[in-house]
Amino acid sequence: MKRLLTPIYSASILLILVLLSLTASLHAQTVVRGVVTDAKTKQPMSYVTVTFAGTTQGSGTNGQGRYAISTTDNTVSQIKVSFVGYRTAVRNITPGQDQTINIALTEDNHSLNEVVVKSGKKKKYSNKNNPAVDLIRQVIAHKAQNQVENYNYAEYRQYERMNVSLSNLSDKFRNKKIFKNYQFLFREQDSTAIGGKTLLPMYQEEKTSDNYFRKAPYAKKQIITASKQVKYDENFVDNQGLTAYFNRMYQDINIYDNNVSLLSNQLLSPIANSSPDFYKFFITDTLKDVQPNLIELSFTPRNTNNLLFEGKIYITMDGNYAVQNALLTVNKNINLNFVRQMQAALSFEKNNDGRYHLSQSDLKIEFGINKNKGGGVYGERLVTINNFVINNARTDDTYKGPAQVIALNAEDKDDTFWQMTRPDTLDAASASIYKNIDSLQTIPSFKKTMDIATLVLAGYKNYGAFEVGPANTFYSFNPVEGFRVRLGGRTTPQLSKRYYFETYGAYGARDQKFKYFLSSTYSLNNKSIYSFPQNYIRASFQHDTKIPGQELQFVQESNFLLSFKRGANDVWLYNDIFRLDYVHEFTNHLSYSLGFKKWNQTPAGALLYQSVLPNGVINNVNLIQTTELSAQLRWAPHEKFYQGKLYRTPIPDKYPIFTLNYTQGVKGLFGGEYNYQNVVGNISKRFYLSQLGFTDVTTEGGYLFGSVPFPLLDIHHANQTYAFQLQSYNLMNFQEFVSDHYASIAIDHNFNGFLFNRIPLLKKLKLREIIDVKSLWGGVRSENNPANNSSLLQFPGSLNGGAAGTYALVNTPYVEGSIGIGNIFKLLRVDFVKRFTYLDHPGAPEYGIRFFVKFDF
Repeated sequence: MKRLLTPIYSASILLILVLLSLTASLHAQTVVRGVVTDAKTKQPMSYVTVTFAGTTQGSGTNGQGRYAISTTDNTVSQIKVSFVGYRTAVRNITPGQDQTINIALTEDNHSLNEVVVKSGKKKKYSNKNNPAVDLIRQVIAHKAQNQVENYNYAEYRQYERMNVSLSNLSDKFRNKKIFKNYQFLFREQDSTAIGGKTLLPMYQEEKTSDNYFRKAPYAKKQIITASKQVKYDENFVDNQGLTAYFNRMYQDINIYDNNVSLLSNQLLSPIANSSPDFYKFFITDTLKDVQPNLIELSFTPRNTNNLLFEGKIYITMDGNYAVQNALLTVNKNINLNFVRQMQAALSFEKNNDGRYHLSQSDLKIEFGINKNKGGGVYGERLVTINNFVINNARTDDTYKGPAQVIALNAEDKDDTFWQMTRPDTLDAASASIYKNIDSLQTIPSFKKTMDIATLVLAGYKNYGAFEVGPANTFYSFNPVEGFRVRLGGRTTPQLSKRYYFETYGAYGARDQKFKYFLSSTYSLNNKSIYSFPQNYIRASFQHDTKIPGQELQFVQESNFLLSFKRGANDVWLYNDIFRLDYVHEFTNHLSYSLGFKKWNQTPAGALLYQSVLPNGVINNVNLIQTTELSAQLRWAPHEKFYQGKLYRTPIPDKYPIFTLNYTQGVKGLFGGEYNYQNVVGNISKRFYLSQLGFTDVTTEGGYLFGSVPFPLLDIHHANQTYAFQLQSYNLMNFQEFVSDHYASIAIDHNFNGFLFNRIPLLKKLKLREIIDVKSLWGGVRSENNPANNSSLLQFPGSLNGGAAGTYALVNTPYVEGSIGIGNIFKLLRVDFVKRFTYLDHPGAPEYGIRFFVKFDF
């Protein structure tokens, strides 16, 4: 019996295996992927329809011409590839297998017969009874449901790659002696592509990340799991700053936002709520051989100078009215500087619930000083999204913490990892750029070029562990010192990543006095003290001159260009300042700082410190001594920086910045002569107003408690240079106004050419109109007013009747305004400034012309 059962049992097992094998083959998945190109140009084709023949199953190619379709229907044996104006291609496939089929489509010159329509009168474009406008209004009405933010939870994996190259290079450039042995650095492409035939790759970075979104409470978290970038010698280039700059230029493009950030500007989206007022829309094709059916909607700006896109979007006709694909470009007349070509290709995939999410974004921009010819800079940022999952709730720990986190081993991934992770295969030039740049930096002539560029652009000459500069302070002049020479420098991370030293020495030919500065900084987080987040302690001592009340930010006080000033400029100080500061920033952009300051100030030039003794005799005071303890709180949500070797400059954005300062003067501590408290609060924010441009608004208020002489009051920021300063009063004289309580507001609005673009004679110049208004309210309480207390230092000018003096604000605010024209020669802003109040003050100008140089797109 046992022997009989054994063959029966074996036969049963064999039968089961055969049945399982047949079942598996019947339900095996057929996957077909590949690239669709133009047979003539060899370039990838976007938005080509690829389906399984005889079915509606399929999809379109992405911005790189790639497609991937799959099915469990093993009766299919062919795929069909179709695109308007090209011959439909059919290819055989093997059911049940994963296969790659690349297809080259040829133009079909006979697919359409020529139709000529003549009309005696061109029909005027109108939104009324326009099916294209009716369709775009449906897209606008369904925007909310088609965005990721509509889901309670969403997560996905993202790969992004950015390449930056010198573009449109001539054969003469390529054959320079410096590149004789390094021809492998260059990249060849089709001459009709963005960037021209010859490129020289200079930068590349790649990142992979896991991204998590939660609707309530709102949270968006990105965990960078792998990162790789080209790195230059830190003595010449700040790699972190370079990355921040390129990421600012090539941002994510969300077509569902009303305004799309691009190159420090905002362009109105073609599906913005107000888009029908600024765009013309046309239905140019209907694709019925795909599921869902698509309508090709072309659009163009009504005014080609305005900050608008042009291109095509493909709308799903399945009730979602979602964007499945989009091709965005800009008109050649757009009021954007240095942009030769721009193209953004967006692709969306269907979710399990029938709605769509962004699956790929490919942004390409080429820049050039001359828009029509010559070498330029070409950059591309490719973003690919996969593993998109909706409504999968994670633990709270997933969403907590900063919006972006970099994994500890993110930079440790090897080449094998990247080859497996990339969604496509890199061309030879891109794949080898990391090692090619390392080789390039060993060329002596390249190092010499970078050394010169660093001196010109950053102002420092590097000598390894120490660098000399900044160059623009080597020579300057002022009425007190006459001709002033200065030489200084600072240490670099090559000496230490924790310890930083800075110093300078200066000498004035007129006053024949030496000045100097010494600073020592210790980094507590083993990072550069200029990088985010800062965490350091610094001790410094300065013996130098200064204009009272002028706290210059982002520039050196002895900058040569600031030597040129209008009016009387002889009110100065000699200062001895010892400072001890602690600064701590957090990754959420909240920071605080604590400070100790011992300050001795002596009047210089025409400035006099005078009090009136009880017997009426004028007493000259030569020294004021103060000791201060201070604290500052600053919160700048989502703040980003342009990182440089000299400093980091915040990038203006829509998010506000809050600052609160408290200062405590302590009498008797290290010779301090006064007790007082000073509180100052500041809020600044940029408001984007779509096609009307943007407005920068800064409000500030302060209150000083205690009785102090006028040099310790709030001395309002004045400007006697010919440069327009956004945070100063451009027609106020130095030390003209002091307050112990004040409030101010500054409004600077840039129309971005909104008005000039409508004037035929001006629109070609691409000028930009600007208005600026500043107003200051304040005053001096009786206990701080020398008119009520003769023992206080008298306001300058009140005793000797000088041409200029110091005043307290009364019931009337100080007000000035300006009308400016920007983007002159793409760099210059010129403002005509008018002062409206306190015109009776001696030396007070009513009008002025001010200049502002700014590199902007």
